[in-house]
Amino acid sequence: MRVVLQRSKDASVTVSGEVIGRIEKGLVLLVGITHDDTENDAIYLADKIVNLRIFEDEQGKMNHSLLDVGGQILSVSQFTLYGDCRKGRRPNFMEAAKPDYAVQLYNFFNEQLRQKGIEVQTGEFGAMMDVRLINDGPVTLILESQ
Repeated sequence: MRVVLQRSKDASVTVSGEVIGRIEKGLVLLVGITHDDTENDAIYLADKIVNLRIFEDEQGKMNHSLLDVGGQILSVSQFTLYGDCRKGRRPNFMEAAKPDYAVQLYNFFNEQLRQKGIEVQTGEFGAMMDVRLINDGPVTLILESQ
């Protein structure tokens, strides 16, 4: 699994002109799944994400986790994270998991986050989405389970 994590002050995802997910302070996760990812990858990344100390303390140092600050998550499926652009001019998406497998693991991942006490909003798997974000910092990290 591959996750692009962005610290957010405010974020939302819109499908067909309707806002279907919105958070205030927290994290926006762009979540990519490849065909050999398992539930163990999802469990590992969920734990890593909620405990990652990337929110500032009183001295302005990144010492607080999402759990510490009571933040939310906006999780958006993003198969294009596995686009290979090394050859030619069109990305190759052969490393992205097939949709029927990816949606199950994506839902499992979001449930793991919820079980840790985090409010999780989501986009719509497989839909064309508009994601709006005020990136706080900006802080953007790439996490991988492999």
